Amino acid sequence: MKKESNVNNESMEKMVSFAKRKGFVFPSSDIYGGIGGFYDFGPLGVEMKNNIKKSWWKRMVQGRDDVVGLDSAIIMNPTIWEASLHTENFSDPLAECRECHKRFRADHLEDREKCPECNGELIPPRQFNLMLKTFIGPIEDEASKAYLRPETAQGIFVNYKNILDTQRVKLPFGIAQIGKAFRNEITPGNFIFRTREFEQMEMEYFVKKGEDEKAFNYWVEERTKWYIEDLGVKKENLRIRKHEKEELAHYAKGCVDVEYNFPGIGWSEIEGIASRTDFDLKQHEKFSGQDLSYYDNETKEKFIPFVIEPSAGVERVMLALLCDAYEEIEGGRTRTTEKTKETEILLKLDKRISPFQIAVLPLVKNKKELGEKAAEVYQLLKPHFVCQYDEVGTIGRRYRRQDECGTPFALTIDFDTLKTEDVTVRDRDTMQQERIKISEIVEYFNNKFSH
Repeated sequence: MKKESNVNNESMEKMVSFAKRKGFVFPSSDIYGGIGGFYDFGPLGVEMKNNIKKSWWKRMVQGRDDVVGLDSAIIMNPTIWEASLHTENFSDPLAECRECHKRFRADHLEDREKCPECNGELIPPRQFNLMLKTFIGPIEDEASKAYLRPETAQGIFVNYKNILDTQRVKLPFGIAQIGKAFRNEITPGNFIFRTREFEQMEMEYFVKKGEDEKAFNYWVEERTKWYIEDLGVKKENLRIRKHEKEELAHYAKGCVDVEYNFPGIGWSEIEGIASRTDFDLKQHEKFSGQDLSYYDNETKEKFIPFVIEPSAGVERVMLALLCDAYEEIEGGRTRTTEKTKETEILLKLDKRISPFQIAVLPLVKNKKELGEKAAEVYQLLKPHFVCQYDEVGTIGRRYRRQDECGTPFALTIDFDTLKTEDVTVRDRDTMQQERIKISEIVEYFNNKFSH
């Protein structure tokens, strides 16, 4: 009997192994034993990450008239981090064991006095700043000290005046960017959920004071739609959690998390939506001496706008999508007997997010005429779609290999193709097959990927 199970019933370790085996995610510096909190993204992983970022950018910037894009520098003037209070407040409580000297986040420990590794005595917690330091220029002294940015938001705030001066924007409007951020986490973990180098997709939406609550509620709803409508996340695996008053950041009037139910982790944040008030712009106005107020031509008012910030982590979203799409099918989908113990993996990624869109498969490898025709079809499709050519192994094994990669369509060139100039298209999810003329194949797939 066929049995299906979602990864949410399994441990995260299975996903870690799968992601490496298929070329989604590798430990960074793997041949040297790795480096904690850093990961590399393989051929499938980089395609998937790019598709997630493209989807976000299309919905948040290209599909709107009230948001513009930005790409700010990773290293900025260090005074920025004083103004934002990162040098003062951006820290976690660090606990260290007197015996084994291992270090932990104190707020993640059930017993604040005993080491979870050796049961030794813990030194009382002290605050540890999470920003990674570096130096600019040839001399490493206090004057040349700088930081790798811990968030992309401040790059937006310090470019707010440049956007006002160069673009025809008026409230409400947003500034969006996707970029790297770095945090010197005490205890990175849970695979790519908590790392020291990651990418953020952030937008700061500027509104008039008094209109911020309406805008906040709008963006909570809008951001939830993206996960369900554009990424295909199952509704039952998503929830919105409102922050309690004691959880709020020092700048926040309100905040909610979009949470996903991860295997082995449980409900955890993949995106935060915060009402940041006018804190950031007022701080940068104070520290820079620049006028960062907005002048309303209609009301003749001059004021500092309030800000709503949706902020998502690319890697966390990717991990949620992999977990959401992963299925194991005991006995295989095409088996008719209960004797086999073989388990097939099906990665039901949304076709807009899958690393490859189409696999081109000659029926058998060592037939020159099939290989030539398959290469012809591959070259026809490649300018329009992200394709993979695969001729190694039996056709059934190649189908299963593409199912594991999340490829939504497999296209097979067989001996009938040589006579009729049509090919077999197989749907990953339904396994239904249909014959399509080669002359119509680009239009056919354009229709498939357009909705």
